[in-house]
Amino acid sequence: MNRELEYMFVHSARVWIPDAEEVWKSAELTKDYKNGDATLQLMLEDGTAVDHKLDPKTKNLPYLRNPDILVGENDLTALSYLHEPAVLHNLKVRFIDSKLIYTYCGIVLVAINPYETLPIYGSEIINAYSGQNMGDMDPHIFAVAEEAYKQMARDERNQSIIVSGESGAGKTVSAKYAMRYFATVSGSASEANVEEKVLASNPIMEAIGNAKTTRNDNSSRFGKYIEIGFDNRYRIIGANMRTYLLEKSRVVFQADEERNYHIFYQLCASANQPEFKNLRLSSANDFLYTRQGRSPVIEGIDDAKELRTTRHAFTLLGINESYQVGLFQVLAAILHLGNVEIKDRDSDSSLIPPNNRHLTAFCELVGVTYQDMSQWLCHRKLKTATETYIKPLPRLQATNARDALSKHIYAKLFNWIVEHVNKALITNVKQHSFIGVLDIYGFETFEINSFEQFCINYANEKLQQQFNMHVFKLEQEEYMKEQIPWTLIDFYDNQPCINLIEAKMGILDLLDEECKMPKGSDDSWAQKLYNTHLKTCSLFEKPRMSNRAFIIQHFADKVEYQCEGFLEKNKDTVNEEQINVLKASKFNLLVELFHDEEKATTPTGQVAGTGGRTRLSIKPDKGRDTSSKEHKKTVGCQFRNSLQMLMETLNATTPHYVRCIKPNDFKQAFSFDPKRAVQQLRACGVLETIRISAAGFPSRWTYQEFFSRYRVLMKQKDVLPDKKLTCKNVLEKLVQDQDKYQFGKTKIFFRAGQVAYLEKLRADKLRVACIRIQKTIRSWLARKKYLRQRSAAITIQRFTRGYQARCLAKFMRRTQAATIIQKYQRMCVERKRYRQKQAAALAVQTILRAYMARQKYQALLREHKAIIIQKHVRGWLARCWYKRCLEAIVYLQCCIRRMRAKRELKKLKIEARSVEHFKKLNKGMENKIMQLQRKIDEQHKDNRLVSERLVSLESSYAAESERMRSELSRLRGVEEDAKNKTSQVSSLLEELERLKKELSVTQQEKKTIEDWAQKYRSEMETMVSELKDQNGLLKKEKDDLNRMIQEQSRQMTEKMARAIAQETQQLETDLNEERSRYQNLLTEHLRLEEKYDDLKEELAHSSNVSKPGHRRTDSTHSSNESEYTYNSEYADTEEGSRAREDVTRGMDTSLTLKLQKRVTELEQEKQSLRNELENKEDQFQRARARDDAQFRKARGAELEYESLKRQELESENKKLRHDLAEMRQSLLGDAATGAGAPGSPAYKVLLDQLNASCEELEVRKEEVLILRSQLVSQKEAVHHKDEKETMTEPSVFAQDVNKLKDADELRQAYVGLKDTNRLLEQQLQTQRRTYDSEVESLRGELQNVKEENNRQQQLLAQNLQLPPEARIEASLQHEITRLTNENLDLMEQLEKQDRTIRKLKKQLKVYSKRIGEMGAGQTEGQTSPGQMVEEPIHPVNIPRREKDFQGMLEYKKEDEMKLVKNLILELKPRGVAVNLIPGLPAYILFMCLRHADYVNDDQKVRTLLTSTINSIKKILKKRGDDFETVSFWLANTCRFLHCLKQYSGDEAFMKSNSSRQNEHCLSNFDLAEYRQVISDLAIQIYQQLVKCMENILQPMIVSGMLEHETIQGVSGVKPTGLRKRTSSIADEGTYTLDSILRQLSAFHSTMCQHGTDPELIKQVVKQLFYIIGAVTLNNLLLRKDMCSWSKGMQIRYNVSQLEEWLRDKGLMNCGAKETLEPLIQAAQLLQVKKKTDEDADAICSMCHALTTAQIVKVLNLYTPVNEFEERVSVAFIRTIQTRLRDRCESPQLLMDTKMIYPVTFPFNPSSLALETIQIPTSLNLSFLTRV
Repeated sequence: MNRELEYMFVHSARVWIPDAEEVWKSAELTKDYKNGDATLQLMLEDGTAVDHKLDPKTKNLPYLRNPDILVGENDLTALSYLHEPAVLHNLKVRFIDSKLIYTYCGIVLVAINPYETLPIYGSEIINAYSGQNMGDMDPHIFAVAEEAYKQMARDERNQSIIVSGESGAGKTVSAKYAMRYFATVSGSASEANVEEKVLASNPIMEAIGNAKTTRNDNSSRFGKYIEIGFDNRYRIIGANMRTYLLEKSRVVFQADEERNYHIFYQLCASANQPEFKNLRLSSANDFLYTRQGRSPVIEGIDDAKELRTTRHAFTLLGINESYQVGLFQVLAAILHLGNVEIKDRDSDSSLIPPNNRHLTAFCELVGVTYQDMSQWLCHRKLKTATETYIKPLPRLQATNARDALSKHIYAKLFNWIVEHVNKALITNVKQHSFIGVLDIYGFETFEINSFEQFCINYANEKLQQQFNMHVFKLEQEEYMKEQIPWTLIDFYDNQPCINLIEAKMGILDLLDEECKMPKGSDDSWAQKLYNTHLKTCSLFEKPRMSNRAFIIQHFADKVEYQCEGFLEKNKDTVNEEQINVLKASKFNLLVELFHDEEKATTPTGQVAGTGGRTRLSIKPDKGRDTSSKEHKKTVGCQFRNSLQMLMETLNATTPHYVRCIKPNDFKQAFSFDPKRAVQQLRACGVLETIRISAAGFPSRWTYQEFFSRYRVLMKQKDVLPDKKLTCKNVLEKLVQDQDKYQFGKTKIFFRAGQVAYLEKLRADKLRVACIRIQKTIRSWLARKKYLRQRSAAITIQRFTRGYQARCLAKFMRRTQAATIIQKYQRMCVERKRYRQKQAAALAVQTILRAYMARQKYQALLREHKAIIIQKHVRGWLARCWYKRCLEAIVYLQCCIRRMRAKRELKKLKIEARSVEHFKKLNKGMENKIMQLQRKIDEQHKDNRLVSERLVSLESSYAAESERMRSELSRLRGVEEDAKNKTSQVSSLLEELERLKKELSVTQQEKKTIEDWAQKYRSEMETMVSELKDQNGLLKKEKDDLNRMIQEQSRQMTEKMARAIAQETQQLETDLNEERSRYQNLLTEHLRLEEKYDDLKEELAHSSNVSKPGHRRTDSTHSSNESEYTYNSEYADTEEGSRAREDVTRGMDTSLTLKLQKRVTELEQEKQSLRNELENKEDQFQRARARDDAQFRKARGAELEYESLKRQELESENKKLRHDLAEMRQSLLGDAATGAGAPGSPAYKVLLDQLNASCEELEVRKEEVLILRSQLVSQKEAVHHKDEKETMTEPSVFAQDVNKLKDADELRQAYVGLKDTNRLLEQQLQTQRRTYDSEVESLRGELQNVKEENNRQQQLLAQNLQLPPEARIEASLQHEITRLTNENLDLMEQLEKQDRTIRKLKKQLKVYSKRIGEMGAGQTEGQTSPGQMVEEPIHPVNIPRREKDFQGMLEYKKEDEMKLVKNLILELKPRGVAVNLIPGLPAYILFMCLRHADYVNDDQKVRTLLTSTINSIKKILKKRGDDFETVSFWLANTCRFLHCLKQYSGDEAFMKSNSSRQNEHCLSNFDLAEYRQVISDLAIQIYQQLVKCMENILQPMIVSGMLEHETIQGVSGVKPTGLRKRTSSIADEGTYTLDSILRQLSAFHSTMCQHGTDPELIKQVVKQLFYIIGAVTLNNLLLRKDMCSWSKGMQIRYNVSQLEEWLRDKGLMNCGAKETLEPLIQAAQLLQVKKKTDEDADAICSMCHALTTAQIVKVLNLYTPVNEFEERVSVAFIRTIQTRLRDRCESPQLLMDTKMIYPVTFPFNPSSLALETIQIPTSLNLSFLTRV
């Protein structure tokens, strides 16, 4: 121990010393302390040197200061040194420097009143604390409320929140915020808005129970305990309030600078209102009860406005207007009663002057007679055993009786209000559990303390005892859990003080006894106290200078109480006759107040048991005597009983403590008075809690946290696999005294100061390591500088030597160049001489060699000719001999082979008859075939070699002969040239002489011309240089002008670009805002619809319950369905109105108004659509006349076009027939030539197929003829119609048209005829393509037959060359192969024919049906022309072999529900996403919709779309929390929307379509309105998807992004207090960053599998990243322990991992990275320097995405983890605030995590052809028919 003290009390160690002004002062040791020193040499922070003397008896050293890294901790128990100065300093640093008003002290939340409104209680803060662990977030009243709410749900145990503190410390506000948290988080279980009523009770209770005091403008003058009830789903169902010890004396008396209860001043401020005229009120200064404090106005408070708030709260709680007026009458009567003046009649009696104005007003307001009230205000009735006396009262006693009556009336009124508030808050739902909020007065001590302070301090003694017991219980549980020996800790036990007050013969008992005495007085009671307790109890003392006071030693301090008034306040008597007068009142409310007088515990209506089940239970009235006895029950006795009931309630719950501290007495914002703070900390038990914690093991670490923090103190050999054993070994070495720590199961427990000791060891170790690092780095820097200098010197040397070497090289190059020039000049001379000699020698050699060559050529020529003659003669002789030999050999072979063949044939015929021989032959057939095949291959190989050799010999011979011929011709040419050239030599010599003369003349002329050219060139160069100079100047001017123009153009372009960019950005912003507003309205609309549906279901359910035999059906459609139907269909108005009225009765007012507004909007929309429909009808009537005129012309042109098309098709048919006939003839010819071949059956099959094709052509011809006849008949019909119109008057056609029921029928008939013609054209084109393919296949088959024929001939030739045995084997093998192939071909043909037969049978049924229809059509076609004009022409049905699939699905109307059920309601997304194409349900629904459009069935279209939309909503409502389901239907809804656009026929959506897809466009209906409805549905699904993903990600974000230590070893684990925060070490089940990335990948892969649009995936990812960034930043702003340099590095690393994930998925351009910018800047803010003005400028420019509030909050929360880091100074934070003052931004601190970006659905067409889609059987859609 001494070694540790000497180690801690060294030079520069900081300590705390007592101070009279600041309570504690910080000082620093200037000299090491040694054991035995009597003084310590210290230096204060201002530089003053002091000598601190130690107590010679105790030798107690001053308190040590905690390390800087522990200062400002969230939990006081996390401090290593737990003592008063450490607690005070920590609270001051947090309150003044960091502006943090909440701090934990173990299980207690210390709340310091800031006297300023702080933005830390908004709904976003509530959402941030909801669901979080208490130690994970910064201290807050919401954290305590969340802990209570969570424990209630988890432990199934009732909870209590005990809020205590001095007046003005903020108890009421803290309790109010706790109740607001419960109301916001839990909601209510019904539509009665119970949570709003709970909150509405606050302004009522503040008005009637709060008043201004010298310490607080809104001080609660009563205690209250509010039980908030919850159901089994933990939603608020109601509340109940108990009140304690209302300060009734304030009604009649107020001290200076204080006020009466707020309600009186609110009434006086509203006296000029019309409804308050009859109250006869005026200013508050006019009434005695409101002017005594001489401070009727509170600065910044509008009493009239507050009264409106109070009245609104009364209304919300069900207290109607008449009751409110009655309450205000009673309150006004109290004010008038206080102004009643009582005068002396004589010394023993008094009187009230007649016609007293205020007494008259009082009597009128309360409905009593003036005579009775004036009589009993001045008299009282005395009863004896035999007689009754009326005794007059002196003026003083009469005044006291008047004041007692006022207090009694106000107390009764207070009780009545509390009771009705409880009635309004109680519901019929069964209460499952409750959370109680106790707002009660703290320990009080004033200069004069009376009965009220005595009761308050008595209550605080009881609460402190309960608090101590709870603290010890928690400590004991923790020690037992960790299996640490439990040792009793010495603490202050206040049970003796409680016994002094409440035990038998205690202070209260003696007080009650004295009250029963006839002549009891305060003096006699004081003497009894002295006699009873002065010598027996050490806690009771008598003041030296007074005999009418006593002193009690409370747990917080000594308090002196004045005995004066104790008896009167305890008895609290009221004249019974005055009560009887009030009971006889004509005012109903007053009678109601006093009607049940016996139920109250005192005549004053003791408020300790008001309202609900908490009021004391009193036996029923059994007569007047019983009532009198109950009236005599004292206030002290009742308060003791109610306090006992409160303690029983608190002991049955789990308590949570909030201690409110008042920082100063002047209500200055963020001003801290250490003296006042210490007083309150001692009084509220915080310091006692600290002392108890310090007596045990206050510091607790898990083994993992200890290992992570103090790993630096361990050597490598000390680190073992078992962390627990490692920690034990290290601690035994570091701390010698084993009593300083204990090892638990999961934690290490340390005594106070041991963590600081370990921190100092760690800091020293790190300091040594830092010095070593600095040494190494400085050495490295010095070496680097030396190496740089050395490198520079070497470089200079290198360049100098290089220059010298270059000079030497230059000299050597010049010398070498001169030598080379000489060499080449000499060489040139010698070469010229040599070449002259060489030319002469070559000329002589040429002539000589030519002569020799000619001689040799003549000899070779003669020899060659002789050889040729010999060769030809010898060759002829050899050929003749060979031919004769060959003929003889062949003849001989033939004879021999014929003889052998005859013999062999004879043998074979004999053996063929034998079966055994045949078996043997077959058995060895395979080997023989292989041998024969091998022989054939060898023969082929030999033949090939021989042929190749012959070919090579022939080619060499040919080449040689050709070469000889060319050589011969060349030599002949050379000879002729030589003869000619000898004759030309002489002429050439003459020509040479002549040319030499001409050359000399030419050279002279050339010289002259060169001189002239040189002169001209110089002149031209001069002129060109001048022109170039001028041109350069012009170019320069031109460039300058161009530059100016370009600069101006660039400036204009930039200006325009900026303007356009700003305008575009503004438009985009406006568009996004408008889209966001629309989507929010859509969300609100959908929410109202769901609420409406729920109400309708509840209404239907209630009607069914009330009428069990009758089932009511609603005739109206839901709002969803009404929007998805056409405007032409409306529900029955009367039935709809009745249904709406039924529903409206069950709705609240706000919902009714919203629905009425929506109905009005729908009616307006309906009227506008009707007007638009009328306009469209008028336009259609005008356009119909114009269309009628163009109809005939278009009809004729259409028929002409069809006839031309028919003729073209007929000519094409003829051509095809001709080609087929030629092919047939050629095929027959080929078959005839190869009739003897083995493959003749194949030819027959081919001929059969050709004949079938010809028959098919004939059928097609008949079809064409039928088509032609039909078209001719149609044309004739039109022609007759035109003639009839021409012969008659022109109005006939109009009359015929008018006969039609609808103008659209004519257009439909015309469109139908066009469709028929187009269909016939498509059929003919299809037939043509079929014929072309058949011809090509026939040609291919013919080519195959030819190849087969050639192959057969080759095999036959080869077989003929083989010997007889091999030939027979080969033929058999060939025959087997051929038969096998034929069998396979026949099997394929048989299968093909079977398929054809099935297809023909199917077509036969269709054709028979169509023939019947065609016959009916022809019958109609034979009618008269006039009939044809009247009847529409039916489309022509031409039988065809097979109809192509058009990408439509047909279903019956009765199968619609089955379609929706199988495709939507019962579909499993996972199976569809994995096994089938993405978006298959959307494609199937659209194909069904296409068929409904194709058949022009508007009812079917409408019902299908409505059923689809409602079914999707239904499945999403049922399984809306399943991500796969929501994602699947979002993808399919978007795909369905894209299909509606792609096939709508709009050109904008058809750009990327294929021609086939354009044919599939919708033709009859415009579904633009439904597209908008489906788009709204997609928006709803998208928002539901985002919420679903947010719910999955929410638990992972904080743990993965903030708490988990991704980079191990960077974040240091700081000591934590009793409320352990979440560890950064990843345990099993803890979410990490990898968990987030895996979840994001799962989201991405699922959406990709479902076929979600890539642009939509980008928007989803952007939204998810915004949620991640917002939640992380919000938690960072609410957690002081996370704001450090190392955590900033962790966050930046985590963000980089998210960016890497975006890069891997190709989503970097989706805008997700930008949403993380605030989080990135917050992380950078944690890491940058924060000292100088330059740093402030850098922070202001860097943190543009953060608000000023967020920047300041991060700087305030910045906490060093190690001693080497520094805190941010207050001056620097103020500098930042000054520089950011001009920013225009919202003051909101947290980001809105509920914000959803507006979503868009860019058009994404599909390349998938509808006709290629196959419907799997697994979907159970067999009732759908492909069309």
